[in-house]
Amino acid sequence: MKKLSAFLGLAMASGAVLALESPNKQLDVSVVVNPDKTLSYSVERNGQAVLLPSPLGLNLAGVDFSHGLKLVNTSPVQPVAEQYEMAVGKRRDIQYRANEQVYSFVNAAGNKMDVAFRVSDDGVAFRYVVADAAIPLKRFISEASGFAFDAKTRAFLQPLAVAKSGWGKTNPSYEEHYLVDIPVGQPAPLKSGWAFPALFRSGDTWVALTEANMDGSFHASRLATDSPGGVYRIDGPTPKEVFSKGKLLAETKGTLSTPWRVVAVGALGTVMNSTLGTDLAAPAIKFDAKLVQPGHASWSWPLLKDGATVYDVQKKFIDYAADMKWDYTLVDAEWDKQIGYDKMAELAGYAAAKGVSLLVWYNSAGDWNTAPQTPRNKLLTHDGRQKEFARLRDMGIKGVKVDFFGADGVSMIQYYVDILKDAANAGLLVNFHGATLPRGLERTYPNLMTAEAIRGLEFTTFDQKDEDVVAGHAVNAAMIRNLFDPMDFTPMVFGDKPNIKRTTRDGFELAESVLFLSGIQHFAEIPEGMAAVPEYVRGFLRDLPRRWDDSRFLAGYPGSHVIVARKAGNSWYVAGINADKSERTVELDLSFIGNRKGVMISDGAGEREFSQKELAAGKARVTIKPRGGFVAVFR
Repeated sequence: MKKLSAFLGLAMASGAVLALESPNKQLDVSVVVNPDKTLSYSVERNGQAVLLPSPLGLNLAGVDFSHGLKLVNTSPVQPVAEQYEMAVGKRRDIQYRANEQVYSFVNAAGNKMDVAFRVSDDGVAFRYVVADAAIPLKRFISEASGFAFDAKTRAFLQPLAVAKSGWGKTNPSYEEHYLVDIPVGQPAPLKSGWAFPALFRSGDTWVALTEANMDGSFHASRLATDSPGGVYRIDGPTPKEVFSKGKLLAETKGTLSTPWRVVAVGALGTVMNSTLGTDLAAPAIKFDAKLVQPGHASWSWPLLKDGATVYDVQKKFIDYAADMKWDYTLVDAEWDKQIGYDKMAELAGYAAAKGVSLLVWYNSAGDWNTAPQTPRNKLLTHDGRQKEFARLRDMGIKGVKVDFFGADGVSMIQYYVDILKDAANAGLLVNFHGATLPRGLERTYPNLMTAEAIRGLEFTTFDQKDEDVVAGHAVNAAMIRNLFDPMDFTPMVFGDKPNIKRTTRDGFELAESVLFLSGIQHFAEIPEGMAAVPEYVRGFLRDLPRRWDDSRFLAGYPGSHVIVARKAGNSWYVAGINADKSERTVELDLSFIGNRKGVMISDGAGEREFSQKELAAGKARVTIKPRGGFVAVFR
């Protein structure tokens, strides 16, 4: 393996050089005890630096694992081979292969910390484990972990909002616009750091940072606001991001294990096709596989808002879902007041007779938000959740959407996990809104269908400013936010948005139905808008698969355009959007589909028109209109 000469010199001086490579030998990581007894690591791809020497280390209350460290043991390299199935995501059957090595260090006081590294063909991951019984209470204080990039690297990042700011004190909800193609080292504008996933480009190598394996015992992290010299460090949540008077940071009397810090590495296609976000998550809990039913949903709220949550309107949306052969109707906020439990049970029975299942909304409540929408205060305790979820199950409700969370403290992460566990015990599906990034929870809890954690379509109904930039934002959502975890963007409007001039073409809107990955895709279009599109578009949406067997990134660049192919059974679906103000022609290699002819639906001559034509696989040439899109189906 080739190594950076300067780094090697430093490593040789310390006398502790640790190296681990990927199964295909194209990625390698070096871990070094520096002369000053601190730790650092670097990552290379094909002998070229990807991450420069980057800091490692951990600080617990009264225990410093960032300085004065000495290597005491190196485990043998252990091959990791896992195979698992996902109901939600870019592919169904996933095989994860990596090489793992654990390095044990002691500090000046003799306390022990393990650092585990894994290197797969598509990236690197590491985590800290402290099991030393001589530390009776392991209380997290800070983490030295960082990611050092060359000065020429470009960044694609989402700022985090200040906790308890915004409407109803519901921030941060991972709902800011991305900053695209900025220089590394530029501070986060809102002073609360940068959200995961974080995307970087260094020459022809791309890097995506995230974390995985959240079990409720550890807080969620982000990248720090400042990154001097291009070194992005792990930072924690702010004091306000807690469940009512709960703990902010992790602590335990047992073994302290951090989440995996994930570094996907490779060509853009390699990173976009990566499943590291779930590869490194805990295996699935037991949950009745028959109840894990991904699907599509009608939903009145995006265009009609709270006033539409009444019996007659929801009955109309159930009829709409049945006509579109969709699986669900989501009944949003205020249903408990404007419909009531008894009438909701009646509505659920009506829906079931038409082959449609109901999902209902809840306010996560507590003192972290002042949003008035109800039901609220129903899910704050285990007993309360058990009672409410059993009532919903008996009413025939199939899932819950829980909104307005308080972000990333360990007590809040535990609240997410507690909801998932209790919902699973009741056989209910879950959608988190106004929420944190799932970080692989959808693997561990198969009943987690989706999560918002994005500035979704609803914002384009509030303000023209959001609508004006939604095309580029949708590309970023598909390529960055949706990279590892399901995303409830709530896409697709063909008609008008009240008081808003829509800026995307109909083909763009239709393509989102394939591009965006969500266990339940909640479509924003209402019956009147759907009735105005051609029958072949409605037919496409009726037949659209509920889950994908495989996915391939074909082309794209953040903020500009993205094209993806997805497989379901023997059919391939290809979809793309162009956020630019000019036409884009792309040459697509669709030879993996075989010798087939498909049907492509794209934009017509006008902004509110569709066209349909034949498209052959193989070498295909596709032109996408400005702020337009297309879908192609090869059966």
